Amino acid sequence: MTLYLLYESASGYGLFSADGIDEIGQNTEAVRTSVVDLNRFGKVVKLAAFTPYDSALDALNQCNAISEGQMTDELRNFLELTLPKVKEGKKPKFSLGVAEPKLGSHISEVTKIPCQSNEFVLELIRGIRLHFDRFIENLKPGDLEKAQLGLGHSYSRAKVKFNVNRVDNMVIQAIFLLDTLDKDINSFSMRVREWYSWHFPELVKIVNDNYLYAKVAKYVDDKAQLSEDKLSGLTDIVGDEDIAKEIIEAAKASMGQDLSPIDLINVKQFAQRVMDLAEYRKKLYDYLVSKMSDIAPNLAALIGEVVGARLISHAGSLTNLAKCPSSTLQILGAEKALFRALKTRGNTPKYGLIFHSSFIGRASAKNKGRMARYLANKCSIASRLDCFLETSTTAFGEKLREQVEERLDFYDKGVAPRKNIDVMKSVIDTVESKEDEPMADANGNSHEEPKSEKKKKKKEKRKQEDDEEQEMADVNGGEVEDGTAKKKKKKKSKDKDSEDTPAAPTEGKKKSRT
Repeated sequence: MTLYLLYESASGYGLFSADGIDEIGQNTEAVRTSVVDLNRFGKVVKLAAFTPYDSALDALNQCNAISEGQMTDELRNFLELTLPKVKEGKKPKFSLGVAEPKLGSHISEVTKIPCQSNEFVLELIRGIRLHFDRFIENLKPGDLEKAQLGLGHSYSRAKVKFNVNRVDNMVIQAIFLLDTLDKDINSFSMRVREWYSWHFPELVKIVNDNYLYAKVAKYVDDKAQLSEDKLSGLTDIVGDEDIAKEIIEAAKASMGQDLSPIDLINVKQFAQRVMDLAEYRKKLYDYLVSKMSDIAPNLAALIGEVVGARLISHAGSLTNLAKCPSSTLQILGAEKALFRALKTRGNTPKYGLIFHSSFIGRASAKNKGRMARYLANKCSIASRLDCFLETSTTAFGEKLREQVEERLDFYDKGVAPRKNIDVMKSVIDTVESKEDEPMADANGNSHEEPKSEKKKKKKEKRKQEDDEEQEMADVNGGEVEDGTAKKKKKKKSKDKDSEDTPAAPTEGKKKSRT
């Protein structure tokens, strides 16, 4: 059986025939050593046909199709013209070797050409790739490298553009940065507390919040200069006049040591940096909330923006999260505990990242696992809606959240929740009604006018049907009585079969009544 090899280069499609394979042997090790030698490899593998791409855009389209395992029309025409034709009812005496198994399965499904992809074929294709410039005539040195470089840049650019359009990458980066900022702000705030506590140790017990502590430390500066004149400013920062008075009283009897002016300047600068980081963290959180409302509104409405963003980040993308079953989503983020439990044959974890949701914390200890399973189910539904819905809406997420609340009441109080199918039907009806309303507003009409127009159209259709029925009745030589023309035809056929039979039963009925 003859083996043909399909090689997709950056300049075009090449078809090679491999003869005398038995001389090399079917062992992949023997093939691996023989492909390096061109004299030996060229006796076995020969160029059968080659077709170049029409343009750089055509090369990019062919490359995209091959990467997705699809056969283009150009590739199909090339294979049908160059490969031997197979007679009907007979098995082909050749096979086609391809590098991509998905592409081979698609070629065999469409063209019925037997394809194979194994280590032996891959080694032969590797040899073709190594000596490809020797097989093609009139190929100038450097042309193939230029074609590979141009196609690689255009293919990578297209993929990058595709990823930019999928804005869930922005959510992934934002949640990573948000977690990093939380750790950094906490560590820096502790450093400010420890540094300024040498000067004013009593302030730590009075002000607990890190951001407020940094603001107060910057405002107070030297505790010896703190007096009643700064009471209004402290009240504005702290928000409570009693706490401001307590800070002033504590400064008067403080046990801390004095710091030099240069030390106080450094403490103030560092406190300002911590404040800037905290303010940037707030802006980043608002940015994450706005992005989640655009990308995954239903998931954000159900479980919150931060937990939803962590789920998307851990899965890799919103599409990957939508592909995950609810059982996988339930333990997403607890992979180490899962594999440890499988290794030691212990209890598997009940929840992963969804543990940070408020629903799990509100559930009782015995119902946490059940609540996590139910919440993961709803999160899976919400992620699939966000991924595949064409319009952005939070209606589904809000109803799913209501269902989780009802499930919590069911576990605590025994109140029976609504059925999922009823809830989803009501949401679909509301969403469809909202979609109809903007169309009426865009046309400058009220919501009642489209209904009247629909009624007019229905009346016109009925009039047309009545006219058609009347024409049919006129053609058949009768009149339409309380029904369509089809019913009249059936009645007429019955009347033709038995014209006098209807009269007899009526007389019999009259006699029986009398």
